[in-house]
Amino acid sequence: MAVRERTETKLLDAADELLFTHGVAATPVDAILARAGVSPATLYRAYGSKDGLVAAALDRRHRVWLEVWDAAVARAADDRARLLAVLDALDAFRARPDGARWCAFLGTAAEHADPVPAVAAALGRETDALRARLTELAVPVAGERAALLAEELMLVVTGELGMRLRGGSPPGVARAVAAVLVDRPPTPSR
Repeated sequence: MAVRERTETKLLDAADELLFTHGVAATPVDAILARAGVSPATLYRAYGSKDGLVAAALDRRHRVWLEVWDAAVARAADDRARLLAVLDALDAFRARPDGARWCAFLGTAAEHADPVPAVAAALGRETDALRARLTELAVPVAGERAALLAEELMLVVTGELGMRLRGGSPPGVARAVAAVLVDRPPTPSR
């Protein structure tokens, strides 16, 4: 790994740890620089600003999340299990050493009513990917109601993440709610 790449990795590691544990607004750039052991010039050369670093840290976390989700989908035995694997992936991601108390994307969105373009784009990529992947996984299970089912499951996923911040819901509740939605027979209005 080149020196520049190692330095950027140290910055991203420090940003991920501090920003997504303490919050973006509550984490000064100096704390990130001290944790990473790099100079301000390094941060600004690589990312342009704190907001650029936040966006890069979100993008990296998103890539890792997708890898964890892909692994959960690959382990699933059938279409229904592949769709519900998002909940297995949430548990697996949280169990990682770099898994935060809750969702870096929800936390960052909650802190930024009007995020700068780079942060808004990173948040949008995560939301779009969640919606698209859930819709794709829902097609074999739900057919033409796949998009609606994906939206419903997005609410379950984000609700589960929100409850983790508040101490969590009893084990299996989110999965049970998701299973009811997945197994619900289609009705003329849906």
